[in-house]
Amino acid sequence: MPWLHQDLGTFGSHNGKGHLWMLCELLTKESNFSLTSGSESWGWPSSNNPPPAGRGQFTEEKLGQAEKTELDAHFENLLARADCTKNWTEKILRQTEVLLQPNPSARVEEFLYEKLDRKVPSRVTNGELLAQYMTEAANDFGPGTPYGKTLIKVGETQRRLGAAEREFIRSASISFLTPLRNFLEGDWRTISKERRILQNRRLDLDACKARLKKAKAAEAKAACEGDAVPDFQETRPRNYVLSASASALWSDEVEKAEHELRLTQTEFDRQAEVTRLLLEGISSTHVNHLRCLHEFVESQTNYYAQCYQFMLDLQKQLGSSKGEIFSGTFVGNAESASPAAAASPPVAAATLPAVPTIPVVPTIVGVPNTVAEGVLNPNEVKPPASGTRRARVLYDYEAADSTELALLADEMITVYSLPGMDPDWLIGERGNQKGKVPVTYLELLS
Repeated sequence: MPWLHQDLGTFGSHNGKGHLWMLCELLTKESNFSLTSGSESWGWPSSNNPPPAGRGQFTEEKLGQAEKTELDAHFENLLARADCTKNWTEKILRQTEVLLQPNPSARVEEFLYEKLDRKVPSRVTNGELLAQYMTEAANDFGPGTPYGKTLIKVGETQRRLGAAEREFIRSASISFLTPLRNFLEGDWRTISKERRILQNRRLDLDACKARLKKAKAAEAKAACEGDAVPDFQETRPRNYVLSASASALWSDEVEKAEHELRLTQTEFDRQAEVTRLLLEGISSTHVNHLRCLHEFVESQTNYYAQCYQFMLDLQKQLGSSKGEIFSGTFVGNAESASPAAAASPPVAAATLPAVPTIPVVPTIVGVPNTVAEGVLNPNEVKPPASGTRRARVLYDYEAADSTELALLADEMITVYSLPGMDPDWLIGERGNQKGKVPVTYLELLS
């Protein structure tokens, strides 16, 4: 709901009359339909629309002509905390919806289906659509050709990625978005309703205070006029009798105003306590949202872990068929490969860690990646026949593990690179010691 007023502009252009009909049906179904705008909503009463009893008090407060009952500091802090929770929950909810469904038209459509108690139609993810196109292209190009085979493999991976995305969206919606919506559409509406009632009770209370103040002032004025000794020669006796009668009338008005003040004070205190309890419940809301946030992170972690594993499997499949696909194909750097690099044995799959990082693709086709992170053994690395250089160390460097070489400033070492190695690192040799060294710590000499 928080994003609906932003997306209605694009709603009609994407979906035509069908979705506009659904919108009209929704407006007919929910008579109290409102669009969120800032801290207030259309269709809901607010402090700017007080009941008739407090309108005069509200107007005088706006003009600075009436006193206002102030809430205690703790209550004001609870109100500010509740408003902050509501505002940030709306923003987080809105942006999470954008993350899970970037298409604003699709978001509006899902919202309308949900409000109309209808099942949201299944929507193909972008990955699944790409997989479909790749499979169809492979059939046209020939599934037995190298390009067709690769399209089929990549398409299958894209299909698995799309299915994982669908499951992630479903899980995130249930574990994270739904609790946030429930707070905004349930708890927060209750809090807002009680706050409006409290505001009206306060206006009634301040109106009664003002009425009592005016009645007492009038009573005091009438009493002063009644205490004066009448001059029957200059003043008609009728005026003296009227003054005494007015004093009695104002006394009755004061008693009535005091009685009304006691009643309104009781109602205000009762409503303030109800509102305070609801506002203090924001703490439990934070605890619930914290739990939901952990579940969202877990869902996201599982999703990205699945995607990572799918891509590793695809990379292995493509790497195993690389020699077959590119057999007889001209490769510009193939002839310039050093003998040592070309003769180095491939790394067995069993030596890779349980959850390997994605290795850097070698610059020479057919040459295995012997310097992948976590696989390099400095004692097994042999320098190339040519391409070594001398380098001066600029700063001290402490080796992070056994695959790296510790450096001292101003010392001279021999460095060289291997195919597929991270360009930010080189192999450094100093006597019988060798290991990876960072390029930024070296000054390469000609």
